[in-house]
Amino acid sequence: MDGQLMNDENDKLKNLARLMQGVIRQDYPASTLYVMATPIGNAADISLRALHILSLVDAVACEDTRITGTLLAQYGLSKELIATHQHNERRMTDQLIQRLARGEKIALVSDAGTPAISDPGYLLVDAVRSAGFRVIPVPGTSAAIAALSAGGLPADHFYFAGFLSAKTAARETALKLLENMPATLVIYEAPHRIKETLASLYTVFGPERRIVIAREITKLFEEIHGCRLSEAQSWLDADPNHARGEFVLLVEGQPSGMDKDEIEAARILSILLAECPVSQAASLAAKITGIKKNRLYDQALRMKDEI
Repeated sequence: MDGQLMNDENDKLKNLARLMQGVIRQDYPASTLYVMATPIGNAADISLRALHILSLVDAVACEDTRITGTLLAQYGLSKELIATHQHNERRMTDQLIQRLARGEKIALVSDAGTPAISDPGYLLVDAVRSAGFRVIPVPGTSAAIAALSAGGLPADHFYFAGFLSAKTAARETALKLLENMPATLVIYEAPHRIKETLASLYTVFGPERRIVIAREITKLFEEIHGCRLSEAQSWLDADPNHARGEFVLLVEGQPSGMDKDEIEAARILSILLAECPVSQAASLAAKITGIKKNRLYDQALRMKDEI
């Protein structure tokens, strides 16, 4: 029996080695910025390709050198680390572009997850692309996508709001602009503000909207809880641990009373009405969607009156 287990493990290692050989044979061009996702909690959530690129690059631009240094050490890697965060991103951009011009490969990582998604990175990416150098994404973990995949709310349309304002008035003003959006709303929140944010969501969206509270995704104490907004505060108060960790909040979109085809037709009409008369907009939308022109004409008239 022990021999069989050993053979099974050897077969797994051989398969892994074959996969890694395939990764190694891929092309990794010089003078390239590799925008790389890193684990958000579970250190095993990193791809073979990401690990290989980290072994190849000349330097790693990162938010916190201590965090990235610890991550690299877990995989037996050691690289030059360049602190590139929200306070110095503009200043570091020129230096990194100069290094790319010399033919170097640079990896861009955030402390956790995907760079530029509620993290620094987009300024550097934009500047590198404008300078004529390649930017290659190395996808992986995203807290927003992980929560959507396991939350049980519609994910065919979603709106990523990221972190809301820490000030109540500004936070609730932003939420009111999203009140009638039919898409699932995705919000990031820190533990010291979770209670206030849940209160604002209740104030703006009312008691019946569904919410999914996802905390510590991929970590030891991961928890994904779904309920109505009327029940969210009670759940949070029921256990001190419920308020700990990093949060992704998913809020149910406003029921629109329309099916997917009607939502798409409304989107197309809104674009056409900005350029065309009602009749022409309805005719073009009918050709695009296959919905009857008369029905779209009535819808276009209603939309025109609201503009």
